[in-house]
Amino acid sequence: MPDAALRVERLVKIFGGLTAVSAVDLAIEPGERRALIGPNGAGKTTLFNLVSGTLSATSGRLLLFGHDVTRERAHARARRGLARTFQITTLFARLTVLDNVLLAVQALDPVSRVFYRRRGAYPRLLQRAEALLAQWKLASQADVPVAELSYGEQRQLEIIMAVASGPRLLLLDEPTAGLSPAETADVVAIITALPRDMAMLVIDVAFDLSDRVTVLYQGRVLTEGDGAAIRRNPEVNEIYLGSGAPR
Repeated sequence: MPDAALRVERLVKIFGGLTAVSAVDLAIEPGERRALIGPNGAGKTTLFNLVSGTLSATSGRLLLFGHDVTRERAHARARRGLARTFQITTLFARLTVLDNVLLAVQALDPVSRVFYRRRGAYPRLLQRAEALLAQWKLASQADVPVAELSYGEQRQLEIIMAVASGPRLLLLDEPTAGLSPAETADVVAIITALPRDMAMLVIDVAFDLSDRVTVLYQGRVLTEGDGAAIRRNPEVNEIYLGSGAPR
């Protein structure tokens, strides 16, 4: 049986006197798409930061594809096949769309530490970046500065950059936050079209995109299940979803 894409064991993160993540256990199988939901302050983004290596855990263990990465830094986890987006876009606004994607393609390549060559000096990387833009229908905006894109287009670009290295596990932090219904539909279409062998952990996204849903509350896992089970759960409805149905 293959190793889990992600296994979180009794993970804890304490900031001063605040326990933001408390003894969380979580397992995501290769190719699984998991939604992570919960009210504000539940610990979702903190958990993402622990998994990606942006934060170090107070205690507990993290395994990526069977490798213990608890003490590894973010770049080492990226080399094991992990990629993520952030709640707030982290693009290079003054660079073009193509330049942003090229940087993402280059990041895990041996030439990533070479800064004195023009972007055309590595044709295979340039071709890969151009192919990604064509695949996700942004080729016409390749030479447009990122600052001139709409917010929805910037979110799309951020996802494209996250998948540029061909990750095996993708973390998406509220990819549709702040988007219009039309922009949300575009981002959801990109996520839906991503390869099914790529495991995903997604904060607050449409249930229809997910195989299973994990609910966090006060830093702990409250419950897990498929979308239908979570919709029916009275405790989840009381603390998070209110009287309405989830998205």
